[in-house]
Amino acid sequence: MEDEEMAIRSPMQEPFQRITAQQAKEMLDRGDVQLVDVRDQSEWDEGRIAGAILIPVNNVLARIAEVDGDKDVIFQCAAGVRSALACEMAAAMGRTRLFNMEGGIESWRALQYPIQQ
Repeated sequence: MEDEEMAIRSPMQEPFQRITAQQAKEMLDRGDVQLVDVRDQSEWDEGRIAGAILIPVNNVLARIAEVDGDKDVIFQCAAGVRSALACEMAAAMGRTRLFNMEGGIESWRALQYPIQQ
């Protein structure tokens, strides 16, 4: 019984890795990674990270075929909350190489990394 109680109290492992904007940039600079922006179209229109594809968080499940199962995939939003949800959805659909950019595009901008208009 003690083992069962211990398992219940243990925090579940997230099916994705949390990374900083700096780590995301390093991964993108190395290449062979997909960047998925899960913000809304209006936010995307205000500026985006080069190379990103737009899949609003509400469309992730319907558009899961666009999320590459053979690459590391970084999900990004404004602050890192919606992208964490998108990571969970992608994991539920069988994707495994998932990364959430903590702080989102706000942290990217704070580091003065380039933004496309």
